[in-house]
Amino acid sequence: MSGRPFPVQPDAALRPPRVVRFDLSLKSLFIILGVLAGVWLVVHALLVLLVLVTALMLVGALHPLVAWLEQRRIRRVFAIGLVFVIGTGLAGTLLALTIPTVIAQVKSVVENEPKIRETLAGYLDQSQLTAPLAQDLRQVDYKELMKSSRQSLLDAGMRLGEATACLFAAVFLAFYMMLDRDRLRGALYAVVPRSHHIRLSRILLNLETIVGGYIRGQLFTCALMAGFILVLLLVCGVPNAMAIALFGGLMDLLPYIGIFLTMGPAVLAAYSQGPIIAGTVFLLMLGYEELESRVLVPLVYGRALRLPSSVVFFSLIVGTALAGLVGALLALPLAAAGLMLVEELRVELPGEAVQPEDIAQRRADDRGELDYGRRAEGMPADQAAAIAVEIAGEQKKAEVAAAQDQPVTGEKDQPGSE
Repeated sequence: MSGRPFPVQPDAALRPPRVVRFDLSLKSLFIILGVLAGVWLVVHALLVLLVLVTALMLVGALHPLVAWLEQRRIRRVFAIGLVFVIGTGLAGTLLALTIPTVIAQVKSVVENEPKIRETLAGYLDQSQLTAPLAQDLRQVDYKELMKSSRQSLLDAGMRLGEATACLFAAVFLAFYMMLDRDRLRGALYAVVPRSHHIRLSRILLNLETIVGGYIRGQLFTCALMAGFILVLLLVCGVPNAMAIALFGGLMDLLPYIGIFLTMGPAVLAAYSQGPIIAGTVFLLMLGYEELESRVLVPLVYGRALRLPSSVVFFSLIVGTALAGLVGALLALPLAAAGLMLVEELRVELPGEAVQPEDIAQRRADDRGELDYGRRAEGMPADQAAAIAVEIAGEQKKAEVAAAQDQPVTGEKDQPGSE
């Protein structure tokens, strides 16, 4: 039998091992190191980051007032001092009106505790289902309860002191950041390539808008809460209605737990009018909290931050699950900032087609960068930053005017612009 011989296959054991190489570029290495450093910073310096974020939010909230005073020919240093003095005075006045009333309510409860407990036990005795609860209520030993909860009270006191210290630190940091605005802005623009200065200016302007919208939303919801509590307590004839309403509006800044901190003084004050009035106040305040968290917050913040109501609701859930009360406070501005960065950095999302307005926006960005490069050539970083902010502000006005279908006011026609 003839034919070509079969090719001889080499032994598998004699084959050279297959080598898989992963080439990691220098850029990818820096990105990985940056992500790891960011995670480490969040884990180990969360308190410092919270102080910084709070200070930045205070700066964003107070900057429009300072700018308004500067337009009235008041020097920036005096304008900043005036804003902080007025803000401190308002906060002190609010605390002076509310805290003594809350303390008086607590003292009244402590003094009348045996009578209140016996009255509640009498109501519970009227039903066979709640009679065992009445017996347990009469047998409560406050000394043992205080011993078992001493550590929890100490921990809560330490957290409250820590939060107060962080708040004061954020206020002072915001004050110095506003005083050193030009130098800080120059340092920031010095480390960023000049080709990105216009985009950086737009991002900072949008962040200021986001913070302003968030503060306005907070003020609106707090005012609604204070107004509701005031009307409710006045209708029910509850004493100290104004002070309790102001306290409730202040506590509404705290998501989820603010209403429960307000319910205590309000229900205790209403108990002087009888248990039925106290129960009515409790149920109506609880119902309003549900209305606020489920309806008002998504609508108000969705309009102020230009976020869909579903995104507002989901962001609050995610923020609370990840970082508790602090996460709930920062969830909405962070969500708005994230969407703004996607838009400003021109990130092309999967499945999204390029629109004609996107092309026009990129051309406007290119023109702005060319204009900035011509005007800021050879200037130091702080002076160049001022020009970048001016150009970004003009672009923002043009976008707003285009969205409203109105001509931009205050701008002169440039030669050759037609």
